[in-house]
Amino acid sequence: MKDPQESVLICDDEQAFLDLLSFNLGEAGMKTEAVATGGEALRLMHSFRPAVVILDLMLPDMSGTDVCRRLRSDPETADVGILMLTARGDEYDRIVGFEVGADDYVVKPFSVREVVLRVKALARRTLERRLARDSLDGGRRLRYLGLEVDPVRHRVFIDGQETTLRPLEFKLLALLVEHPGRVFSRADLLEDVWGMPRDLSTRTVDTHVRRLRSRLGQYEHAIETVAGFGYRLGS
Repeated sequence: MKDPQESVLICDDEQAFLDLLSFNLGEAGMKTEAVATGGEALRLMHSFRPAVVILDLMLPDMSGTDVCRRLRSDPETADVGILMLTARGDEYDRIVGFEVGADDYVVKPFSVREVVLRVKALARRTLERRLARDSLDGGRRLRYLGLEVDPVRHRVFIDGQETTLRPLEFKLLALLVEHPGRVFSRADLLEDVWGMPRDLSTRTVDTHVRRLRSRLGQYEHAIETVAGFGYRLGS
């Protein structure tokens, strides 16, 4: 069986994208499988067991959001990292993708370098989440108001009730809670959360912050925007 840490399943009905991504991810040291339909992707999941699925939003047999929902509903595939590809930059597409369980997104036409970096970061976070599930409780907690973060087992509680965050959302929240009052630039967050170069031009940080805020209920305003710079957890 292939090592899930290094495996990526690419699902896109455009052969040019399949070839481009397969080649470049292979050059980056990752094992890949490429399919053109959602049905093929779902059938291959259990035998290939990828760490990350690159999933096009528009597929010939079903939507990428339907594939995403089915992956999240199956306990054996629920923790896979999902990077959504969309030909549209519409905010609605990104919101829907996150609502059904996508971890990140890239808008076509995309930078191949950026996709490779995102996939590697997502694979790393997925592995961390899998290892955290089996970790013993070390007793350490990060707390802010009614938020409690268990950094070892990757668990988050809001007013005592556990809530589920995706790996990148968890990493983002844990970093902010660990440093209340500290202002993080978007470049800081790209480097510390995504493990990506500081000079990468992307709005993904803003989208993820908005998504994280929506998960925090009454504490959504605890994550403050510092105009022209970045974000902080209110001190």
